[in-house]
Formats: sequence, structure tokens, C-alpha cells
Amino acid sequence: MSSVLTALVAAAGLFGAAAAHAEAPLKAMGGMMVDSQNRTVYTFDKDVAGSGKSTCNGPCADAWPPVMAAPGAKAEGDYTVVTRDDGTMQWAYKGKPMYRFSKDTAQGDMKGNGFKDVWHVVKP
Repeated sequence: MSSVLTALVAAAGLFGAAAAHAEAPLKAMGGMMVDSQNRTVYTFDKDVAGSGKSTCNGPCADAWPPVMAAPGAKAEGDYTVVTRDDGTMQWAYKGKPMYRFSKDTAQGDMKGNGFKDVWHVVKP
């Protein structure tokens, strides 16, 4: 009976790890991080890593839409969740909130990389 219980506990642990990993919003592709739709993801130099806050709001967020996190999203490893000024949740990678660029229209576009020397592609 104990071997059955051990197997069930191990399976539950694997399922829990898989479920938590499934919530991770990014994947590495071509030396950069992309979202689930293979769109390039960026960080903003004015955001302070680990502050739990995004400084890109209003018109900034129109041009640089945040990578939103669903309510109750689980942070794991390099991923955290920050609360935006409007109370919504946003994904962060290594403490830095993440964004997309509104002018990136196709998968693999990186038109925002280096924009005004403060926007940068997220790298694994």
C-alpha cells in the first residue's frame, strides 16, 4: 500500500509542477523571450527590478501594452506578478515588468528593441 501512496504523491507533485509551469507566460525563442503568441516581450529601464510596480501607465501603456496576468496567477522561479496603478496584475521577469510594443505587428518583430535607449528585449 505504501508504494501506491508514494506513487500517488509523486504523481500529484508532477501534476502540480506542470500546472504551475503552464502559467509561465514566456518562452525562449531565437535568443529572446516571447509570449504565448510568439510576440517579442520587452522591459523598461525606468522600472525598478523587485519594486513590484510598473512605471508605464496611461499613454505609455497604450504604446507598450503590459503582459497581463490573470487574477490569481501563480508566480514561480524568475516570474513574479506586479500590481499596476489601476489594480490589474502584470507579469514580471527577474523582477522587471514586461511589455509588448504596439508597432510589432508580426511574430519575431523587435521594432521596440533599443527604443529611446530605455526599452529592451527580454533575454533568457
